[in-house]
Amino acid sequence: MSDDGWTPGRIARTDAGFEGRLERRLEHPAAAVWAMLTEPMALAQWLAPGRIEASEGGAVRIDFADSGIVIDSRVTAFAPERLLEYSWSSPGQPQRPLRWELHPDGDGTRLELTVRLPEGEDPAKACAGFEGHLEMLAAALEGVPIKFPFDLYQQARKTYGEQVK
Repeated sequence: MSDDGWTPGRIARTDAGFEGRLERRLEHPAAAVWAMLTEPMALAQWLAPGRIEASEGGAVRIDFADSGIVIDSRVTAFAPERLLEYSWSSPGQPQRPLRWELHPDGDGTRLELTVRLPEGEDPAKACAGFEGHLEMLAAALEGVPIKFPFDLYQQARKTYGEQVK
């Protein structure tokens, strides 16, 4: 754990590239966290405007208008209030699977996010970006949405960069 309470995840090399594993304990039940991951109005509070069809094979479209990035993929694994997986990519791009797993933990939920990237991409940048979005998710669950926490992103990118040297 760092001085500010943030605990970094781990990045490991795989045969195909990299895998980052990030985790958060959220003081909300799995149903509330699941709604933030899957409902369009909630997604816009912490990630970007978008829509995820809640079924395996369902369409995923998330539009980061400020950066010009549009995610256009399909749900590859789905179990209500437990598991959601889709690629963080668009047609013609390499697959970058995101796997969101929810585990009840007392009166809250433990969220595990697995980020997979192909060789040649920057896992420190990707995982740092998701650390920022997880911070935004936690704030949105509390009813106080925040802007992207660039200071956390910079700290996380440095920490993750050291893991993949």
